[in-house]
Amino acid sequence: MAVLALAPVGAAAADKPAAKSSAKKSVKSSVKAPTAEASEPASANKPVTTHISAAIAALKADPETGRQINGVCAACHGDTGQGGKKGEYPRLAGQHVEYLMDQLKKFKERKRTNLPMFPYTEERELPDEDLVHIAAYLASIKLDTDYPVFKESDDALTRLLAVEKVLNIPRSEGDIEAGLKVYKTECASCHKKDGMGNKTVPMLTGQYTVYLKRQIDKFIKGERIHDEEMKDPSKDVLNQLKPEEIRDILAYLTTLDD
Repeated sequence: MAVLALAPVGAAAADKPAAKSSAKKSVKSSVKAPTAEASEPASANKPVTTHISAAIAALKADPETGRQINGVCAACHGDTGQGGKKGEYPRLAGQHVEYLMDQLKKFKERKRTNLPMFPYTEERELPDEDLVHIAAYLASIKLDTDYPVFKESDDALTRLLAVEKVLNIPRSEGDIEAGLKVYKTECASCHKKDGMGNKTVPMLTGQYTVYLKRQIDKFIKGERIHDEEMKDPSKDVLNQLKPEEIRDILAYLTTLDD
């Protein structure tokens, strides 16, 4: 399932993008803080959000079946849907069930073009009934975002492996305050103030900035559709933003935790 991005995916392997905070939070230190221990599906021992829980129940999804299906996806998107740390593959963990299903359907129907995804979304590889299971599994995963707390007895390897599992989105260059203003005006109505999105609108918080920028470029070029209700794509909000405004929005997004 090489590039399920259901927000945009990597260069040769990819495609729709990914502020609990206010301006105050937006000026925190350069790199997002990391979490303890290995990341696990929220369904295992970490509670998922009410919406995700309800969506999984309503769809009669089986996250365990999804976990098995994810064995194929993990080669690119990681065993916990964390994606590639350099942004070549998007983070899928914690993304909305509905959004993940919608994007997978688009890949299957060739409405979203991504060559690496083609073989993995063929009906024989990913039948429609499996879409809900893999989407539910990925949505249920809660990634660690805080730096681990270690015991004195933990050796160097244990500490290294724990730190590597932390979701860490490096600070992106740009004017954070300016990005906050543009985001609130142009993006928050759909992606929400905290960047967490809603159902078919993807979560941007915690997504790799490089990946988001690549997908924004695809939207601007018309290679992906940003607003399906927009009859004239040239009038889409992304086409109206200046390059420096997009840069500042991305800089702001890197200040958010999820």
